[in-house]
Amino acid sequence: MELATTLKSQTVQNQVREVGINPNHWYGVGWADRLRAGEIMPVVIWQQPIAVYRDETGELHALEDVCPHKGIALHKGQVQGRYLACGYHGWEFDGSGQCVSIPYLPPEQKLPCAKARSFAIVEKYNVIWIFPGDPEEAANRPLLDMPEFGDPEWLMVQVNACFKAHFSMCSENSMDVFHGYLHRNLQGWFDPVLLSLRETEATVCTEYKVSYKSRMAKFLGLTDKGNEVTTRVVLTDYRYPNFYSSLEGVSSLYLMRLPVSPTESRSCALFFFKIPLPKWLLKPLKPILSILLGRFFLTKFLVQDIEMVESEQQSYLANPHRRYVEINPAIIAVQRLIIRQYEQFVQKSSQPKNNANGNSKESVPLSKGMASGQAELTKETSIG
Repeated sequence: MELATTLKSQTVQNQVREVGINPNHWYGVGWADRLRAGEIMPVVIWQQPIAVYRDETGELHALEDVCPHKGIALHKGQVQGRYLACGYHGWEFDGSGQCVSIPYLPPEQKLPCAKARSFAIVEKYNVIWIFPGDPEEAANRPLLDMPEFGDPEWLMVQVNACFKAHFSMCSENSMDVFHGYLHRNLQGWFDPVLLSLRETEATVCTEYKVSYKSRMAKFLGLTDKGNEVTTRVVLTDYRYPNFYSSLEGVSSLYLMRLPVSPTESRSCALFFFKIPLPKWLLKPLKPILSILLGRFFLTKFLVQDIEMVESEQQSYLANPHRRYVEINPAIIAVQRLIIRQYEQFVQKSSQPKNNANGNSKESVPLSKGMASGQAELTKETSIG
């Protein structure tokens, strides 16, 4: 649905700062190449602790980070072959969470009924993805498609971030191209114009016209001359819960958002650049260019974003009832989408599911964060 692009005053609905996530999506939790065989990585997806481990065969598994015996965090244990052993008593669990061994029980004795919750997990694009919701929904939810990954014409840069803020604020920051003013001392973009705004059930897409003028912009192929202004069109696409943007075939960004708690969000991002250098020269330079761009260019932008978003969170915590004014309709659409996704999950999880025998079974349990914060946003009038 096409929406109006007029910049006009609208009141921000603060309830969006309280809603939980829709767990029936894939969430990127870390880099696959940083978890080697035999290692365990603790992660948290919206207050749900998960122990991710890679067994001796290299296969990934994800279990609730709580031993069903004494409640010990499983990431404090060890990987033993294909199993995860609790560090307290040595109880071993397979990839499905089933207890398969207790070291001090005789082999002939039956094991107790002890099982840790397991989660669907895959690795793709060097990202570890976990599906924290209903496992039956996992196959129906596609991962982000990254055609640039592995293409020798593109330079890839990996960037991590941690925000002490609600994920809604982080997502709004990604979608709000008007905040280029913040990065003016870094030779960022300027004079943005919102050209189009589209909304679907699970996405908000925009097109902005932006201007560049800098030596770095020339190096990245954003402009022909560093001392002249060049305008480009940037596409931003909030594909709940993740984010994608592109700049006219010159650069692309895939940002995997990881909501940790109502006041913490993490992300892992893949930037792709088409550097205007010959392939024979670009190939050997890729490792050093990736480090330099990440550390001395992209991270500087990120530090400024983190400072602003965390300040926004602190102001909200100090006075949750303060009213704020927004003029970018894309931000209102993002808020509407976040609340809609959460409410859809709450509604669906409250409905009993029937198995093949016609008997109802429990729906996916709600965490405290997922079960609180119902809210509404008035839908913007559409055009066309």
